Amino acid sequence: MKNLTTSKFMKLAQFCLCVFFLINFNSCTEEDDITPLGSEETLNVETEALVPNSITLTSGCEYRIVPEFNNVIFPAKNYTWTAQPAELVDFTVEPLTFAVTVQTIAEGNVTLTLASDDGEVSASVQVIIDDESDGILKILAIGNSFSEDALEAYFWGLANAEGKQVVVGNMYIGGANLDTHLSSASSDSNNYSYRKIDLDGTRTVTSNFSISEAVADENWDYISFQQASYESGLFDTFINPLPSLYNIVRGHNPNPCTKYILHKTWAYAQNSTHSGFANYNNDQMTMFNGIIDAYTLAENLIPTTMVIPAATAIQNGRTSFLGDGFTRDGYHLNDLGKYTASCTWYEMLFGESVIGNSYEPDGISDYYQGLAQQAAHEAALNPNEITILVDYENPGGNGIISEPVFINFSSSDNPDGWNAYTSHLDGGGIPNILYSNGDFTGVTATTTARFRGINNTSGAGSSTTDFNMDDSVSRSNFYSHALAWGSNPPLEESVIEFTGFESNDTYEFCFFGSRNGVSDNRDTKYTVIGATEQSANLDAANNATNTVCISNVQPDANGKITLRVSAGDANTNGNQFYYINAMKIAPQ
Repeated sequence: MKNLTTSKFMKLAQFCLCVFFLINFNSCTEEDDITPLGSEETLNVETEALVPNSITLTSGCEYRIVPEFNNVIFPAKNYTWTAQPAELVDFTVEPLTFAVTVQTIAEGNVTLTLASDDGEVSASVQVIIDDESDGILKILAIGNSFSEDALEAYFWGLANAEGKQVVVGNMYIGGANLDTHLSSASSDSNNYSYRKIDLDGTRTVTSNFSISEAVADENWDYISFQQASYESGLFDTFINPLPSLYNIVRGHNPNPCTKYILHKTWAYAQNSTHSGFANYNNDQMTMFNGIIDAYTLAENLIPTTMVIPAATAIQNGRTSFLGDGFTRDGYHLNDLGKYTASCTWYEMLFGESVIGNSYEPDGISDYYQGLAQQAAHEAALNPNEITILVDYENPGGNGIISEPVFINFSSSDNPDGWNAYTSHLDGGGIPNILYSNGDFTGVTATTTARFRGINNTSGAGSSTTDFNMDDSVSRSNFYSHALAWGSNPPLEESVIEFTGFESNDTYEFCFFGSRNGVSDNRDTKYTVIGATEQSANLDAANNATNTVCISNVQPDANGKITLRVSAGDANTNGNQFYYINAMKIAPQ
């Protein structure tokens, strides 16, 4: 608001009052006895401005100072900010409130002075600029399993490979939405699991932690918020809790230079069975578009420095030949999905392309790393638009398996040389089976009748077989049950189809199944159907040494071989659980 003299203000007020009388009483002249609205002595004009005496900031920090003026809501006078010495800061001024946003440049002390143009009102603040110079990026996420997926598995490795030092904190409550976080923050409840990755990559988990403890634990550069996945595309669910949560967290935070960001989480796979998918008519694109719209609006609810477009990175990846092959259960990410999300965080926080990053995560081939990096990079460039990954639409393969391939039925910790079969749901699978060297076979595996679930820890802790399995492979399994199990209806068989074979060559299919810590028989039947039908049985109970094989398996006329997994006749379990942990396909 520009300066308005008292005499002009009085004439304007008298004119307005005259108009009022003309409308209501049809009379108003200069001679009428009108009581003045005020005099120069009583008019509401500020006589004092208040700012902090001093603040301490780090170099490269952005900080907003809002002056307070007595007697008025908005200042009546015009003001100018100056800095001495000027070269240590940049600043911008808001014309109505004269709030100043300071960008610190270099270490030193600066006096910022606010002065009215008439010289009658002034105030100063000492800005002490420390060069923190520890070179460590510190990020605290307030989230749930989706922040776990995005930050805990691969982000540290991506940063470390490029010589960057990071500390990662994740305040975890499973399935927590913003309302849950607000409730916990309001009472400062110690109901969080605090997961922390230190400078050396060591991950620790501390139970019974509170928001105030986590915020005070480090001098955080970034603190992120996110909505729970099932409400991530519903903007109304952000409106009340997000600003309140931000205010509480900021009130606990001793670091005035912390930047606050939002983590834009991903849409569910189209085959997801999550109950929250109904919020989007069980449609992936409806959910994705809702997420884009909701976070675009939500970033204006708090002072948001950036939005991490993990949703867009995953959706970009889905334009490749992998399709929905980024989740392990239709909504949580598998290893490749986690790596893709971490690449997105890396590019956004460090402001540099992740393409070509030298980190080599176990179990993710170079080709898949490149795909994930490209998906993340395009998301950083176009955070609200899907980019088709044209270079990854068809990876190749001739449809003839010329050397053994190995499949690991697990949602995580896939070792090098193995194909990760990460989703147990209908439509899950492996879009193009890999050889151990990372080349593609051109053969696809797809689940056409689901398994009940995945158990990553119930199999043999170690094994001695001709598969030469890593312990992570023997421990994990897909399982189902031929009889009802609690409220779960029976699954008499679970089915995988292998398609894309381009010759009449014959193959050997071998299987390993294991369930530790049981005393009954868990006989599992593996039936392979191609040009002919053959079966083999294996008792999975406490198995660490045995595999079974079916030889002379030939594709049918359509290039397809079907695997049916079911309970065997010798199975004595009350629910007739059956298992598959690993398999091998080898040419004969």
